[in-house]
Formats: sequence, structure tokens, C-alpha cells
Amino acid sequence: MRTSKLPVESGAITIQTRPFIMKTMKTILTVSLLAGAMAMTARAESPVKKPAPNPAVQGNTAFALDIYGQLRTQPGNLFFSPYSISTALAMTQAGARGDTAAEMAKVLHLPAPAKEAHAAFAQLQGQVNAVQGKGKVRLTVGNALFPHENYKFKPEYIRLVTDQYAAGVEPLDYLQDTEGARTHINQWVEKRTNDKIKNLIKPGMLDPLTRMVLVNAIHFKGDWSSQFKPRFTREQPFHVTAGKRVKTPMMYQTTQARLAQTADLQMLELPYTGNDVSMCILLPRKVDGLAALEAKLDAKLLGQLTAQARQMKVRVTLPKFKMTSEFRLRNVLEKLGMKLAFSRNADFSGMDGTRNLYLYDVVHKAFVDVNEEGTEAAAATGVIINTRSAPILPNFRADRPFLFLIRDKTTGSILFLGRYAQPVK
Repeated sequence: MRTSKLPVESGAITIQTRPFIMKTMKTILTVSLLAGAMAMTARAESPVKKPAPNPAVQGNTAFALDIYGQLRTQPGNLFFSPYSISTALAMTQAGARGDTAAEMAKVLHLPAPAKEAHAAFAQLQGQVNAVQGKGKVRLTVGNALFPHENYKFKPEYIRLVTDQYAAGVEPLDYLQDTEGARTHINQWVEKRTNDKIKNLIKPGMLDPLTRMVLVNAIHFKGDWSSQFKPRFTREQPFHVTAGKRVKTPMMYQTTQARLAQTADLQMLELPYTGNDVSMCILLPRKVDGLAALEAKLDAKLLGQLTAQARQMKVRVTLPKFKMTSEFRLRNVLEKLGMKLAFSRNADFSGMDGTRNLYLYDVVHKAFVDVNEEGTEAAAATGVIINTRSAPILPNFRADRPFLFLIRDKTTGSILFLGRYAQPVK
């Protein structure tokens, strides 16, 4: 069985001390990957049995849309993993105290109290990893701490992160072998992202004052539950704007899928094998309607569209695409209200018992590849029902800019969020 590639994501958060102090925690790294095959087979999916609501999911959704609200001002395509970013920042917040902790909790929309917030993340990670155990798709989450080998972090902080986030601990020597430490962490990232994210930590990001790097990695690899057949893929126009068209490979099939329609947009949900993970595509009716959709995108709208979606036979046309996005998120997080953590007044005394540590930066990188390959089906798609006249099938033609998100259906957590604005050669 052939499988295709899907999204890959990675990121980094950097922490430094005040200049007159030589003991510094400089960098926290968040890494995430989504890589998999998107293909569709014509068979019925079993309904998803939803567990009790996890308080971390609602917060993660709000944080995802807040981040997107900041990033959407950038031109062109974009793709990132809010799940990965929030997990790495939540591990960091566990060591914050006072107003620093309160600011971070507010921006991350963490449930209160803090003890319950980290337990909720532990539960959510377990639920996400449980999808892997079913054997239908590959969906794994991993965390790691890379502390400086001679720096004394509080045992209770290390214990909290290892217990609640199942993080491994690998001490490194940032003082004597900064480049070796950078190479080691980058190799960890490459291994967890199937070699899709390379050289995440650039030269100069770490230095002898670095005291820890915290890493989160999420990897998804799955097949569509109904396959796009390569023979139907054709070069067709994609409307970048009302006055600009670019030809790009467009995949096509008629399939059973959940579709919601309003006067302004359509939302199509395409499940992966096993029906635990799906891609939701939000397509404006107008070629130039993306900005208006982005402006009103919130958790309420997503909830309404999901509730309105109905299973039906749909003609689906979707571009075949790849994209890579990379962000420095310090300014974004500061605009959202996370200011103290990046200042010399930061309080991360929960990590080491001092006031010497502060965040320096957050870097995030993502990759996604969407194509036809995956599980192959031998049966015909759909069931024909005779009526008095031939029915007109709904047409979902993504030949203009759209938003897409990949989520864990069992928890409702948004794993990846992106915008396809134009083809890239």
C-alpha cells in the first residue's frame, strides 16, 4: 500500500537570563509533524464515540484561532500546529509563577486551576495517542526536555513535565558544546518528523547561556477513507484573485462526505481511514471572500458549521499541494498579551527557584503535502436511488483561496490549521 505525505510542523521557544547573570534558560522548542496520505475509499465509516469533554480542548481551539488571527495578516499560504505550540507553551507555563503564569494561562486559555490544566493536557495527549493504537492512522505525540547538564532545575518541575506530558529528559552541554547540542536537538526533530523538518534550530539560536530546550512533536500519517484516483487529476485554473488565475493540478472525485452550506461559504469534512481524524475545508462562495471568512472565524462558527453538516454525495475538486511555513512567534504572543514571559521581569522560579530565566523567542515550522495516494478501493462509490428526475449533486470546487484544518474527531482538538491562497511551483 502506498501512502502519501501530510503535514509536518515544528517550532521553538527561546529563554534567556538578564545580562548580568550567567545562568540562563534560553530556548524552548516546540516541534510538530503531520505527515500522511490523503486518499479516499468508498466504504461506510463507523460513528465516532466521543469521550467526556476535555477542558483543554476548548482552550486549545480558542488559542488556535487567536494565533491564526495574528498570522493571517501575512500574505500567501500558511500552515501551523496550534496543538504543538500550545503543548510546548503549557509545559513552559508549568514553571511560571505569579503574573507571568497568569498572563500565559490567559493567552493559552488554560483551564483553572493550574494543576487541573496540566492534567487536562495529559488526558488530551493520551486520547490523541489512543488513535494510534487503533492501527488505522499514525498519530503520535512526543515531548522532550533538553536541560543543560550542570544546571539545577527543581525536581518537582521536571517531575510534573515528565509525569503529565510524558516528556523524556536528555541533558546537553550548551556551555562547552553549543553546536553539538543544536545538532542533537535537530536530529531529534528530524527523527520525530520523518525527516521533513530539518535544521529547525538555526546557528546562533543557542549559546553558552542556554539552559533548556523543551520540545513537542506531533506526527500524523493517514489515508483518506475514500480515494482520489490519480487519473482524474488535471491541470485546471485556480482563482488566486478575481483577476488572476493560475493553473495547478486539481484532484476530483464523487464521494459521500459531510457538507454544510450557507449563503457565504461551504464546509466539507473529509475523514481519514478509521474516522478518528478528518480534514475540514472552509470554502468562501466568492473568489475574494477569504478575508471576510477569516475576519469572522471563531469557535462558535466552527461549531455551527459542524452541527449543520450532513452526510451526502458530493462532487469534490481539491488542489494537490505542498507548503512549508516557518514563523517567529514572539511578537505574535506578545500582541496576544504574553508580555512578561519575554521580559526581564519574567518569573519562571517554578523551574529553578530563581528569577533569572525569561523567554527569548518562539519558532515554529510546518510542512504539509496533499495528494491522491493511499488505501485503494475496488468498489464503486455511493448508492444510486431512483427519483422522478435526476438529482443535482452538490458541487464542492476548491478553485479559490480556502481555509483548512485537521482535527481529532474524538476530542474535537484542532491539530493543524492552514490557508491555501495560491499554488506554489
